[in-house]
Formats: sequence, C-alpha cells, structure tokens
Amino acid sequence: MYIESIKLSNFRNYENLELHLDQGTNIFYGDNAQGKTNILQSVYLCGTSRSHKGSRDKEVIRFGQDESHIRMNVCKNRMNYQIDMHLRKNKAKGVAINGMPIKKARELLGVVNLVFFSPEDLNIIKNGPSERRRFMDSELCQLDRLYLTDLAGYNHILNQRNKLLKEILGNTSLKDTLDVWDMQMVNYGKRVIAKRRDFVAELNDIIREIHKNLTGREELLEILYEPNVSDQDFEETLFKNRDRDFRMRLSSTGPHRDDFGVMVNGIDIRKYGSQGQQRTAALSLKLSEIYLVEKIIKDKPVLLLDDVLSELDSSRQSCLLDSIHDIQTLITCTGLDDFVSRQFHINKVFQVVAGHVH
Repeated sequence: MYIESIKLSNFRNYENLELHLDQGTNIFYGDNAQGKTNILQSVYLCGTSRSHKGSRDKEVIRFGQDESHIRMNVCKNRMNYQIDMHLRKNKAKGVAINGMPIKKARELLGVVNLVFFSPEDLNIIKNGPSERRRFMDSELCQLDRLYLTDLAGYNHILNQRNKLLKEILGNTSLKDTLDVWDMQMVNYGKRVIAKRRDFVAELNDIIREIHKNLTGREELLEILYEPNVSDQDFEETLFKNRDRDFRMRLSSTGPHRDDFGVMVNGIDIRKYGSQGQQRTAALSLKLSEIYLVEKIIKDKPVLLLDDVLSELDSSRQSCLLDSIHDIQTLITCTGLDDFVSRQFHINKVFQVVAGHVH
C-alpha cells in the first residue's frame, strides 16, 4: 500500500497544500517550527481518525478558521481509495471513503495502515504505564476493528462508572445501579485483556530477533504483559474492591491500569536500564510494529518518521534506515547530511518553509 497524494485546507499552519508522494522515501526538511510535523499528523489523522498527539479536532484547524479539510488518495492491492475528512470546531468530524460518508471510525480502519515514530516514542520505556498502554492500543485499533469497538465501549462504561461513584457520595440509593455498569465493564474489559495478551505474545515472536540484531546479539528482549487483573478474575475483583472505589470515587480495577514489562537479559529496564538500553528497546518496539502489521495484513504499512534520526546514534540510525528501504516512508528532518553521508536512496525531497512546501 502507498499514499499517492494528500491535500490540506486550513490545517494547522497550511492554508492550502497539495502533495504528490513517491512510493519510496519522501523527505521533508526545513528549520524547526515550519510545519513539517503537521504534514505527518494530517496523514495519521486522515488514516486513523485519531491525532497522534491526542490533539482535539478544533486544535488542528488553522487559526481564525472554523473548519478544515484533508483529502488523501491511497493505493492498496491495486485499488484506489479516496479518504475525505471534514473537521469542524464545534461538531463531530465527517469522514467519507470514495465519496460515501461513514458513520463509525472503525469503517476507516484497514484502508491504510500507518506506523508513526516520533522522538517521544523513544521514551516509551522510561515513561509511565499510560504511554505503554497507548502503544498497544494504537496498534491494535488499526489491526482489529472489534478491539476498537471493545476499547471504546470499555472507556465509555469506565467514565460512566466513575461519574456514578462520585454521585453516590450525595445519593446512596444510586448504589443499586452499579451492578448494571459493572456487568458491561466486565464484558468489554475481558475482551480487551484477552486481545492485549495475544498482541504481546505476537510481538515477542518478532521483537527478539530485531533486538538481537540491534545489540550485536548481546541482549535478549522480552515483553511481559502485566494486566491489572486477569480476565478470569475481573468480575470477582471488581466486586471485591467496591468499598475502595466508593472511598476513592474512581474505578481501581480493570485494563485501564494495565502495563507491560520490558526485560533485557532478565532485568526490568523500566527501572534498572540505562537510557541507551531504553532507547534501543523503544526502537525495537517500533520496528517490530512494522513487521507485525506486515505479518497480519500481508502488506507493508506506511511509515511516518518525525525527526527521529536526530535522536539516534549512528549505529541505530543505520539499523532504522536499513529497515525502511522497501516501505513508503515520510521523514521529517532539519537537514539532508545524514542521508547523503550514508548514501541513502531518496526518492523525493520537499523543503518546508513557513507553511509552504517547495
């Protein structure tokens, strides 16, 4: 699969922009704060209906405007798809595929698979559990429509349950309604836990060899899924912790508190790893994401690299560049020196200056 073109209207600092991309490596270079990352964010938003950095729709609309449009043309399995996204400040986004409006975000999934790699991703090991949950969820949501539905359902029930726990403080008669929410929370939660467990198992099959190659075969990397509660015990534990939930006025049990451990030669590098080890493991995670997508959908994803090369040393840069030679890649950077010195083949170069691309 590959993206043929993208067209922006009033998206962030772009008034109007139309780009025709190469099937190979596309490089966007320029000084900082010119709008390079915005191009990658528009691609990710149009392909997944979610912002990579969690921005709300109204935040990506150009300042002083009320709405924004993104149009992306994708070629997949010799078929052409046109995705149109209409963003409005005070209304839900509108999405159409080949001119046909869609009602649910899950209908967009599978049209184009994207792997986004930004400097923040290098801190996924060092940062808290929420970052690691987001890594699992962002990939699973692209690969499994049912997971997206289950996760959205779980998060909705979780928010309603937390709201109820706060209201019970002033009206104890509402306690009886908690059973209804708990039953739904367990149903959705069990499926989320099971899917995450399978995802980590598949990830481990791929990541071990990638990490060995990155570390000169010196380090054995293993990902350990750490569910807050097992799917078999969820219902019982949720009921057992009710009194604590009443006191804290929030739900203390469930997959919203999951994590995964990152073990190198048996040592948990979240706590005891050097920054170099943590960054190498993060790079292994992102590279394994590419191969996992390829294994599941039998096609290569589109890779979005947002100024990552500047954060890696030369050996890790080489490993990353070696991995992307046959994948459509959109790369942002401040200069082309690293690519020239490595004689890396570049298919198309764009210079970005203050919201204009040359």
